Amino acid sequence: MALITLGLAGAIGYDSAAAIFIDGELVAAVEEERLVRRKHAKGMMPYHAARFCMQYAQIKAKDVNVIAIPYAPVSLLDKGRWHYARRHWYAPDRSLDVLLNGNRRYRRYLHDLKQLLENLHIAWNDVRIEPVQHQLAHASSGYLMNAGKEKAAILSIDRKGEYATIFLGYGENGKIHKLKQFYDPDSLSGMYAAITDYLGFDMLDGEYKVMGMAPFGDPFKYDLSALADYDGKHFSLNTRLIGTVGLRRYKAKSRGHFFSQKLLDLLGPRREGNLVDDPYVHYAAAIQKLYEDITVAMVIHYLSGVLGETGRLVFTGTSSLNIKLNERLLALPQVKELIVHPACGDAGTAIGAAAYSARRRGMTVEPLKHLFLGPKYSTSQCISACRNHRDKPIWEELENAPRRAAELLAQGELVGWFQGRMEFGQRALGNRSILANPAQEKIVDILNRQVKFRERWRPFCPSILAEYADEFIQTGHNAETMSISFPVAQKWREKTPSVVYKDGTSRVQVVSRNHNARFYQVLKYFNEITGTPLVINTTLNRPGEALVASPEDALNMFLGSDLNYLIMEDLLVTKRAEPEHW
Repeated sequence: MALITLGLAGAIGYDSAAAIFIDGELVAAVEEERLVRRKHAKGMMPYHAARFCMQYAQIKAKDVNVIAIPYAPVSLLDKGRWHYARRHWYAPDRSLDVLLNGNRRYRRYLHDLKQLLENLHIAWNDVRIEPVQHQLAHASSGYLMNAGKEKAAILSIDRKGEYATIFLGYGENGKIHKLKQFYDPDSLSGMYAAITDYLGFDMLDGEYKVMGMAPFGDPFKYDLSALADYDGKHFSLNTRLIGTVGLRRYKAKSRGHFFSQKLLDLLGPRREGNLVDDPYVHYAAAIQKLYEDITVAMVIHYLSGVLGETGRLVFTGTSSLNIKLNERLLALPQVKELIVHPACGDAGTAIGAAAYSARRRGMTVEPLKHLFLGPKYSTSQCISACRNHRDKPIWEELENAPRRAAELLAQGELVGWFQGRMEFGQRALGNRSILANPAQEKIVDILNRQVKFRERWRPFCPSILAEYADEFIQTGHNAETMSISFPVAQKWREKTPSVVYKDGTSRVQVVSRNHNARFYQVLKYFNEITGTPLVINTTLNRPGEALVASPEDALNMFLGSDLNYLIMEDLLVTKRAEPEHW
């Protein structure tokens, strides 16, 4: 009888998701936000996500054996609780509460979990609840799903789970071993988030903007070393400046921030104007450098032994979304292979917790083959969505959808591309994408004007035929999931500047026939027509929205934007001409 493991993320209040394993194979996974159309699904349990996973896997509620959750109770003797209490001495209520009632959040989550399982008709007493510590779930998603049984160093950096914020260890023979952990409030992600907040962005969504702006500044113009102390072994944030709680926290307009008034005294007022202004652009550069420097120092100190033996580094947790840090880690002499789990945000811990639980029960966890783990729809379902939509779009069936997409791109059109199973994780990988011609003049302005409304200094990312990858980024390193930035060859910097960062790098996706055959065909046809083996690939959504999941979502997004063409499976969708007004 098969072992059915349902992994559920969302214990920390956002990015809820579900993943289902049959024995050691990941069958389906999806983020709740995609199905409920609420970014991050804050405060929501993964009800719709779990239902989809069970339905896709053809699993009934009574068949589920284990519920794996990426959040666990922490013993009173655990270092994390005592560290938190000691570091928050200036807020005695916090210190006492963590010692006397440190698992209240876990108990509250169990209450919500019971209600969720009841709604899913899964009997609480008939399943095993497997709590997995949050950082261990992150580490498992990276190591067990991507490195198999081979030995590898593991780094996980997250804002916080229960109490741990940074995990350093290694995996061997399918087991994960801890070498060192750091605990809240001493968090590298927290440090970056605090400056993200100071620079005027929302945490969770603004960090990538800070990273993207960093190359435009001078990291040496302003010294941010006062924010954190790392002496090669011990790491701590300066909680007089950032990571503050209670009375130390700066408040404005009834909102508390992740820093203190002392930070404003040191750096000046919180940004309200342009990020490119002095000093803010230089602060972005300085925090990126400090973040990278401390991370690299930790890796060298704690993981050099394992890296010297294996050359393999697994990096996961929300901080591994920072592609510039990933590029820096890959450049370390001891790192021959950098494995970045592509679904590295907190939603990915649904996969990690389930993988860890399955491995504990003797299952061999199958490697992650791809991230196309969500719902899929037939052409007939797309036709029904068009017929039922209130705006009555025009549609026609295509004999060769990839060829038509390539032709439209060559003509300078943007194309919404909706195909197959939806991606899991933060990146559009060719199934829920907006595509564009990277060689077209002013293509970034066109994309921003019609759909994305992003800062014009932010380049878009390319997807390239595997046959040309070595020529474009001059490396054979795995790059299927847009997780690392690579230096771009000078020829391509000049030919396709729209996909190259200011520092000459690009977050590229290498597309092979085996990885995504239909998207590969688009690139193949486009190269035949134009002589350019890559296209711009950005997410099929509007600003502030989750990636589209269904044909209805795609139509709403398409008809609410200035896109002219949407291809859903074998269907080309266009808009009706607006009536003239006299």
